Amino acid sequence: MTQKICLLTILLLAAVGIGCNAAADPPTTANANATASPTETTSPGPDNSEITTSVAADGTRTETRVFRNNPRVSKVVVTTRRDGTRTVRATSPSGEERAVDKVENALEATGDAVADGAGFIADKGEDALGEAADKGEDVGDKAKKVGEKTVEGAKTVGDKSVEGAKKVGDATVSGAKKAGKAVKKVIP
Repeated sequence: MTQKICLLTILLLAAVGIGCNAAADPPTTANANATASPTETTSPGPDNSEITTSVAADGTRTETRVFRNNPRVSKVVVTTRRDGTRTVRATSPSGEERAVDKVENALEATGDAVADGAGFIADKGEDALGEAADKGEDVGDKAKKVGEKTVEGAKTVGDKSVEGAKKVGDATVSGAKKAGKAVKKVIP
C-alpha cells in the first residue's frame, strides 16, 4: 500500500513540475501574436443582418453589420477609436462605399434607413412598383366610394318608385270609383 502512495506522490509532483515549467516559459512569437489579436464575437442583428464585433489590441472597436438580403446596402462598418472618435461607413451591393450621416445608430436602424443616410438611391423599378401599388389602392378606395354612392342612389330611387307606385295605385282606384259612379248615373 505504501508503494502505491509513493508512486502516486511521485507522479503528482512530476505533473505539478511540468505545469509550473510551462507557465514560466516566456511567450513565443506565436503566443505574443495570439494575445495581441483582436477578440471577435458574432450575433444576429435586426432587419435580417448579422453583427460581428472585434476589439483590437490598441482599443479600437470595429462593428460590422452584414445585411443578408437588402437591395440597397450590403454592410455597414462602425469604427470607434479609443479616444471616442467614431466613423460609420456603408457599402452598397455593387461595392460602392460611403460615409453614413443622419443615422443615429446604424447597428440597429433598418437597412433602408442606413442606405438613405449613405445616399444610396433606391432602384427606380422599386419606386415605380411602390407608386403603382399606392395608386392601385387609391383607385380601389375610389371605386368603393362610388359603389357606396350607387347603393345609396339605388335605395333612394327604389323608395321613390314605391311612393310613385302607391300614388299611381291610389289614383287608379280613385279613378275607377269615379268611373263606376258615372256609369251608375248613366244607367238608372
